[in-house]
Amino acid sequence: MAKTTGPPTTYVALLRGINLGKARQVAMPRLTELLTARGYADVRTHLRSGNVVLTSRVGEAELAADLSAAIEEEFGFAVPVVVRTGAEMGAVVAGDPFATEATDPARYLVTFLPEPPDPARVDALPKAGGGGDYLVRGRELYLWLPDGIQNTPLASWKWDTLIGVPGTARNWNTVRKLAELSA
Repeated sequence: MAKTTGPPTTYVALLRGINLGKARQVAMPRLTELLTARGYADVRTHLRSGNVVLTSRVGEAELAADLSAAIEEEFGFAVPVVVRTGAEMGAVVAGDPFATEATDPARYLVTFLPEPPDPARVDALPKAGGGGDYLVRGRELYLWLPDGIQNTPLASWKWDTLIGVPGTARNWNTVRKLAELSA
């Protein structure tokens, strides 16, 4: 584990691009064992899509780098990791910009970014058309896709390219559960 640097903090670590089909498989029980052995406390996973709640004394950037390195060492492939504190996850839920509009939590996504995108790129984003809406706020991209991921044009936009920062998305049900687990 990385060097101890501060008070214990509850974090949510979001792993990008794992357990999709047969490729890039990461077993959640093994991941829990691995991170516990590295000295992280209260390690819990939620679903198979790469959601880890844990307690650590290291800072966010160091934690993300250490988790990514540990996963690559154990499973043999690089996995980008985006980290939020439990308080930050709670703020994402409390500050829900589509609370009155997004009626189906399975069609409402939050993409967590490792850093805020350049404001000029955000300002240059096209208007939402063809149903749905989006908002970039800080290090989060909120996507309301009322017709689902397959049928809402916004879902096919190349967001990594448009905003210049790759992220990892979770539906609103998962976001709320992670905020609850990390509170």
